[in-house]
Amino acid sequence: MLPGRWYVRQVSAAEPGGVLRSTDRAPIPGSRVFRVTRPVRLADADASGRLRLDALARHLQDVATDDYNAAGLGDDPVVWVVRRAAFRSTRWPRYLERITYATFCGGTGPQWAERRTSGQGDGGGLLEASVLWVSTDPLAGRPANLPSQFRRIWGVEGQLQPISARLLHRAPEAQQGRPWMLRAADLDVLGHVNNARHWEAVEDELSRRLPGHIPVTAECEYRLPIDPDDRVLVASQAAGPTLWTWLVSDRGLHASAVVGTEPAD
Repeated sequence: MLPGRWYVRQVSAAEPGGVLRSTDRAPIPGSRVFRVTRPVRLADADASGRLRLDALARHLQDVATDDYNAAGLGDDPVVWVVRRAAFRSTRWPRYLERITYATFCGGTGPQWAERRTSGQGDGGGLLEASVLWVSTDPLAGRPANLPSQFRRIWGVEGQLQPISARLLHRAPEAQQGRPWMLRAADLDVLGHVNNARHWEAVEDELSRRLPGHIPVTAECEYRLPIDPDDRVLVASQAAGPTLWTWLVSDRGLHASAVVGTEPAD
């Protein structure tokens, strides 16, 4: 399946604090599209067999790494950090279903790039994702310009669409919530809590706040890395079929997510 048009609607812009984003992009003719297939394993599925949001985030992270390595940039010193991730699923892949992912670059900024990914399962699963990755200097810990060969590999030189890195989610009304415990296994090679771990909190709040519902659209914005010593709270708010989730600590807002849901069949 070739990636094509994709729209994501997290929540009506008319609702308080709402976010409305849409994209209508396909790969530039002649640009790089990378494909890989992987199954939904036992650790990827919830109790009903649905591919979980955190598992999808891990899949996308691995697909991005595979593409980067296959392009011959595995030794590049740049580290890529997620700034924003958005998903939409027409039908969620299920346990043991094999998903073919097709990924390409949807656009760039001076120090970031959007990776678009379509996933099609052999059992009918269908999903789309847009993840904004920031190029980061691993020593300084600050954003760095894209590698010089990036546009040559992932797009026709000079034709990639400019992408904004602006974050739009509203802050929680108060920094209150229940403790969200951190584990050694949550940390990645950067020493921070991995981006996929944030989605575990969303899945947990979805089960608590909107039982019997499944996500249709979901977007997470990452603002502040979670360090091992942070005392994190998870707060959430359900408004109809929409769930807001925030991860906060004394240092401020670490991440926020908004999920549009529908009743499970």
